[in-house]
Amino acid sequence: MTTASGFPDISISTERLVLRPFDEADITAYAEMMNDELVTAWTAAPQPYTEADARAYITEVAPAERAEGRGIVLAVTEFLTQRLVGSVRLRHTDWRVRSSELSYVTAPWARGEGYASEAALATAQWLFHDQKFERIELRTAADNTAAQQVAQKVGCISEGVLRGAWIARVRNGGDPLGGWIDLRTDLIVWSLLPEDLEGVSDQLAESGFTSFSDWN
Repeated sequence: MTTASGFPDISISTERLVLRPFDEADITAYAEMMNDELVTAWTAAPQPYTEADARAYITEVAPAERAEGRGIVLAVTEFLTQRLVGSVRLRHTDWRVRSSELSYVTAPWARGEGYASEAALATAQWLFHDQKFERIELRTAADNTAAQQVAQKVGCISEGVLRGAWIARVRNGGDPLGGWIDLRTDLIVWSLLPEDLEGVSDQLAESGFTSFSDWN
């Protein structure tokens, strides 16, 4: 079991995906993903998101988070093609309480495949079973229905609303070529405990998702 000194340098495998640390070869694809309209709308990522931003995050920020025990960032890639299809992140980790906050991003070229749910569930299984954590928290913007659907699919329980707790971004005047403006919104708080995962893998498999039990 890992102590508060940091998370291990790990790779998590499912039937369709490999979750692994980012490396420099991912910089271009990661920058492209982070410039997507929906990613811009619902995250606090800089805009425009440059390859320099991606390089700093992948080579400096993410490794420091893992080494210092604050969290871990994993690239989500297709097993067969090795294509980057998203990312998952654990942050705000409390080693005494054994809890962490989970977030996920899906690339526009990979949406509709269930990858976010598969990656989130695999991460939760690893965190609960291997790292002996007891709680995962998710926070989704009130209008981000896709993120909420992922939370529900992996067994999360809605705990309440944090009013006016997030800044989303919308196109100025609705013009797709216009600039972005900030819009204050609520956050829905979700939680996932180890017992919430019971039967979730089977339910997802019946819905067309794969089941996952292997990590290393």
